[in-house]
Amino acid sequence: MGARNERLRWQLTSGVLRALHLESLAVRYSRRTVMAGFGLINGSISIALVAFIAFLTQEAFIFPSLGATAFILFHVPLAEPASPRNTICGHFVGALMGLLSLYLFGLQNQPSAFMEGVSGARIGAAALSLGLTGCLMVLFRVPHPPAGATALIVSLGLMPDPAQLPILMAGVLILLAHAFVMNRLSGIPYPLWRTRREPELAPVMPEPSDADVLRCQRCDEGLPSSPA
Repeated sequence: MGARNERLRWQLTSGVLRALHLESLAVRYSRRTVMAGFGLINGSISIALVAFIAFLTQEAFIFPSLGATAFILFHVPLAEPASPRNTICGHFVGALMGLLSLYLFGLQNQPSAFMEGVSGARIGAAALSLGLTGCLMVLFRVPHPPAGATALIVSLGLMPDPAQLPILMAGVLILLAHAFVMNRLSGIPYPLWRTRREPELAPVMPEPSDADVLRCQRCDEGLPSSPA
């Protein structure tokens, strides 16, 4: 899986370089250096795009866990956690469990933990939100690690208003749209909804050695398998 992801990352990077007529960079610098530079630029563009829309609308489209999501979408685009299904459902579950934990511990109208400090109720809300998020992502088969951060963002009081949930999910959709366009332009079959499970490959038989081939030939000719 590691080698396959490495090929996909290079396919994405080289595809963008060709589109921008910057193929010479792949010759001048090592593959890892080029991919690292691409990660720097593409990750910055992803979050800048969401932040710019947040600036225009003055709505909180950007939140910290989107940074981890952006890395997954471009670093392992065909991994299950990077699929639109897992990304959307994961963040949605995380936000809901964060809100639920706030209400269960009576914190929905309290200042955030960064303003009033951490109390026993806040510890309970944070722990419950993350535990429930992990549990439900496993049950519904929608693992997306950054969703755990979303649960904590909400349960710590940074986004306590239920009316912010659609805005939060809109930020996720903007990031997914960017990932879809970039990956598809590079020829990577980024899924429309969920990642297809690849069939398990049968074990590959090892290549016969020259000695094995010679031994079989001698057997076919009725000769001893090894010369006297």
